[in-house]
Amino acid sequence: FSGDFNPDEMIKIIDEKFGKMKSKEIPPFTFKPEKSITSPIVKEVFGPDAASMMLSFRFGGATSVDADMMTMVDMILSNGQAGLLDLNLNQAQKVLSSGSSTNIMKDYSVHSLSGRSRDGQSLEEVRDLLLGQLNELKNGNFPDWILPAIINQLKLEQAKSFESNSGRASFMLQTEVVGENYKDAVGQINRLAKITKQQIIDFVKKNYNDNYIVVYKRTGEDKTTVKVVKPHITPIAMNREDQSPFLIKIINAKVNPVQPVFVDFNKAIEKFKLNSGVEVSYVQNKENNLFDLYYILEMGTNHNKKLGLAIDYLEYLGSDKLTAAQLKQEFYKLGCDYTVSRSEDQCSIHLSGLNESFAPALVLLEEFIANPKPDDEALKNYISDILKKRSDAKLNKRAILSLMQQYARYGAQNPSTNILSEQELKAIRADELTSLIKSLTGFDHRISYYGPEKNTSLTNLLNKYHYVPKTFQPIVEPAKFNEMKSDVTRVFVFNYDMKQAEIVMMSKGDLFNKDLSANVAMYNEYFGGSMSSIVFQTLRESKALAYSVNSTIREPQDKYKSYFNFAYIGSQADKLPEAMKGMTDLLNDMPLAEQGFKQAKDAILKSIQTERITKGDVLFVRDRYKKLGYDYDRRKDIYEKTQTLALGDIKNFQEKYIKDKKYTIMVLGKKEKLDFNALSKYGEVNEMGLENIFGY
Repeated sequence: FSGDFNPDEMIKIIDEKFGKMKSKEIPPFTFKPEKSITSPIVKEVFGPDAASMMLSFRFGGATSVDADMMTMVDMILSNGQAGLLDLNLNQAQKVLSSGSSTNIMKDYSVHSLSGRSRDGQSLEEVRDLLLGQLNELKNGNFPDWILPAIINQLKLEQAKSFESNSGRASFMLQTEVVGENYKDAVGQINRLAKITKQQIIDFVKKNYNDNYIVVYKRTGEDKTTVKVVKPHITPIAMNREDQSPFLIKIINAKVNPVQPVFVDFNKAIEKFKLNSGVEVSYVQNKENNLFDLYYILEMGTNHNKKLGLAIDYLEYLGSDKLTAAQLKQEFYKLGCDYTVSRSEDQCSIHLSGLNESFAPALVLLEEFIANPKPDDEALKNYISDILKKRSDAKLNKRAILSLMQQYARYGAQNPSTNILSEQELKAIRADELTSLIKSLTGFDHRISYYGPEKNTSLTNLLNKYHYVPKTFQPIVEPAKFNEMKSDVTRVFVFNYDMKQAEIVMMSKGDLFNKDLSANVAMYNEYFGGSMSSIVFQTLRESKALAYSVNSTIREPQDKYKSYFNFAYIGSQADKLPEAMKGMTDLLNDMPLAEQGFKQAKDAILKSIQTERITKGDVLFVRDRYKKLGYDYDRRKDIYEKTQTLALGDIKNFQEKYIKDKKYTIMVLGKKEKLDFNALSKYGEVNEMGLENIFGY
């Protein structure tokens, strides 16, 4: 258990409910040992998505010495900043990407290295590069300082995890599952801190040799699949009103209601201005020694197509004082990290880590952002990798589905197609991108901080080290993209080699309206947003027409944009006609179930009652609500109105905003397996190429 409860009361409840149960001896865990791997085992799998590879070594289970040693080896190889794979392969642009991960289990543990190839590079070459980094470990070619730095990072990650109830409970659960003594689990970091460089060298020499399995995922047709004949399925009659005695007992159980807690942003967030006029939003961290600092600009890729390119290019650059690798290492030594990210309408510079390193990390970040050093060779390789990733994206079903939704919302001209062409990419100069990075803090921006630093100390540090010009540059107007009108139903088909069919239906609604927030939340929960919803229960559970299905009204992110009714069906291609008809029938004629409505209503109220917006989340929730026109916690409005809603209100809402609407229908699947006659019943069918949604 981990949560907001009285431990003494909880123990009494546990004793009352479980105390009379008699314990029995638990049989000892046993397993048949696997045969040793004495030479590489090579496997291949095929599929339509991009090529990749993974090689894995097997070790002892969670209670073995192996578990500690492989944890350290994993962190030396890949820690997100200064690992051998991070610097020698990713930073050096020798592969498209690479990584390291562990899976520590009760019987055995697995250490896996993975990678994706650059254009013209074979997966076998990626394998050799990964194995080459293990050889670097065997030769002791890793710095002494990285071991204590890893310990600091593990402490940092554990502190972040233990900030949440789920993180604490998961730690306890995992310890129990793998059969580890709780005291040993808690003491792991202290044990790891005692491991020496020589011990790691010896461990790698002994255990990382030809005893691995390598799997190559190649792009191509999987000829091992077996066709299963579509069975006849008898729909199960849904019994939405009856309740079992067990359910009635649970529903009628007397509980002490949890009262909701709404945030007063004016009290939770302190605001002040720096000497430069930059506004700071401040929340003090009173729980641990971690900080998060954000510089936030209301400027994104819609304002400048080159911004995303410049931000991603920054990953491969150093400053006028440090190389790219040295910069990563310095941040890692400090127990800190930085990221620069962007969206369509915003970008942010984020610094985080141990608060005792805040000042030197801030200086390091400011110096880097002010003086990134152009690197022509890194840019050339980076552009090459972008083109390879673009090619790979067209093989990625999830990427295609995401862009299909953008097309359904905006049409051909949308934020996702607002990108630089291949010709523009190849013509861009390195100094052009670094100049754009240097200019970021020269635009009007704001700062958000969550950490233990006192506001006076934070103010002094930012006044001293955060460089801004005397006059901010004006932010240019962003590119405008018009949302598609839902005046007629349109069907677009995209060919992709798979057995399934993925269907997305979207219909444009009205502009955001505060008065509809509770109705939207209630409709989503009741109709299509959970496993107990009408859509899920009918199409998946009753009729077995979909392996995944949902339908919700998507709320816009700001008050100047529209709602979109969204429906998704993931089904077998031969079930497409029935699945489409089933979803359309539900959208136009929503079944009424009083018990289902009560459960949905209760779910919303209990969610708000138990949700606590605390710590740094207060800053981001405030910003999100502000875009919708709120200067207070909007959950209060939703909570109060939800209590007054009846099933008839949701039925009226559905008939006004959902029933008989026109849709843009996007279908992904193998063309030869799709029933075009069935699709044509909904509207004109258009076969589309992937270039229509990718913009290249």
